[in-house]
Amino acid sequence: MFLTALKDLLGAQHVLAGSDADPYLVDWRGRYTGRALAVARPADARQVAQVVALCARHGVPIVPQGGNTGLCGGGIPDASGAALVLSLRRLDRIREIDTANDTITVEAGCVLQAVQDAARQAGRLFPLSLAAEGSCTVGGNLATNAGGTQVLRYGNTRELALGLEVVTPQGELWQGLRGLRKDNTGYCLRDLYIGSEGTLGVITAATFRLYPLPVAQSTALLALPGLDEAVQVLAHARAGFAAALTGFELMAADVLAQVSACFPEQRLPFSGAPAQSPWFALLEVSDSESQAHARDRFEAVLGGVIEAGLAADVVIAQSVEQSRALWHLRESIPLAEARTGKSIKHDVSLPASRIADFVKTTNALLQQRYPGVRNVVFGHLGDGNLHYNVARAPGQDEAALLALQPEVYRLVHDSVHAHGGSISAEHGVGQLKRDELPRYKDPVELDLMRRIKLALDPQGIMNPGKVLAPAAGRPAAVAP
Repeated sequence: MFLTALKDLLGAQHVLAGSDADPYLVDWRGRYTGRALAVARPADARQVAQVVALCARHGVPIVPQGGNTGLCGGGIPDASGAALVLSLRRLDRIREIDTANDTITVEAGCVLQAVQDAARQAGRLFPLSLAAEGSCTVGGNLATNAGGTQVLRYGNTRELALGLEVVTPQGELWQGLRGLRKDNTGYCLRDLYIGSEGTLGVITAATFRLYPLPVAQSTALLALPGLDEAVQVLAHARAGFAAALTGFELMAADVLAQVSACFPEQRLPFSGAPAQSPWFALLEVSDSESQAHARDRFEAVLGGVIEAGLAADVVIAQSVEQSRALWHLRESIPLAEARTGKSIKHDVSLPASRIADFVKTTNALLQQRYPGVRNVVFGHLGDGNLHYNVARAPGQDEAALLALQPEVYRLVHDSVHAHGGSISAEHGVGQLKRDELPRYKDPVELDLMRRIKLALDPQGIMNPGKVLAPAAGRPAAVAP
């Protein structure tokens, strides 16, 4: 009866089952596989509301899904086969660009790169930038409050969103697409839905901030003697460039060596001692005046870093092509990781002042307990976000490493917590970190989250088992 009504609503071709549904049931990393009653592909917000209302009447759980590029299993159903996967990919329209107000209104299924391109064609910048921008959707970016490489200057997705359109768990449509910078008329529902990973409602559209296109950009790669120096260089860059500093990426030398091993055409642009440095930083500055002004300022600040002995050497990109090549090194790290096998991944954030001590302490603890494991450390040092991954030791079986995941998570996350950090910086919680949350969240904070969930979704049908523990009797998705 439910599926018949669903097909009548959307058309049979937009209700997928069997092998047609398979691509929606496995996460991007291949770590989680679920089952579903069906996959629904509504065409617009009105149809989303109708589907959700139908699910509410029949008590059918809903798993919202965007580009399915998430890293924590948040868009994958459990193993029961009771849930409906609600794919938002057909909601891919750019509704409005308002250059006078510097806003863009887009639907949740828009691919991030398409939003960037539309803004650029209008002479504006949409600064959210991720490795998966060619396939991830803005609905998923909002659901996880995604970060990326320009958080230092522009903030996470939450800081870019001014208004939302949301379908509630009862199938009501909240029209909150306001392009206002100031609106103090009560609770900020927008911020409640952003980062909630589809557990409170379905985001169907958003109004985002736009920015002027930078007149000039300068990029440099710095060879650094250590993590302490990296943090000091960041402080120098912040003081010297202020708001013009848009990116500051940290990469361990062995991580970049892995990139070169997998992609021989990509090489560090250093020779001699700097090439042997243990750490590297990729720095980018955007200037609103001129290329000459940007270059002079860039060289002056980086020259001061060299004089202070904080960097062994620096390479400044002399062209757009060279800048892209430097960024390509950074962006190829996840691809090189994938080629060399699965690892135990951590997406954590820490105060910049604690990062060096965290890495040294945690590296030592891991070697003491699991001799030979490799640390794959890189991330957005400018906003304190580290991707602190643990790869297998030489000769270690991949399955043997993955079997250690609960123990490694506990060790790393305990160290993150001890250093005043968070166990999830930009990838969300999903089902991957759900059971870790009670160990690190303040009990009052966790209880408030549960009460909000119960108030907005009393039936518990919105993405059950994600972020908060599932109701008794409902199995989680299976990790192979």
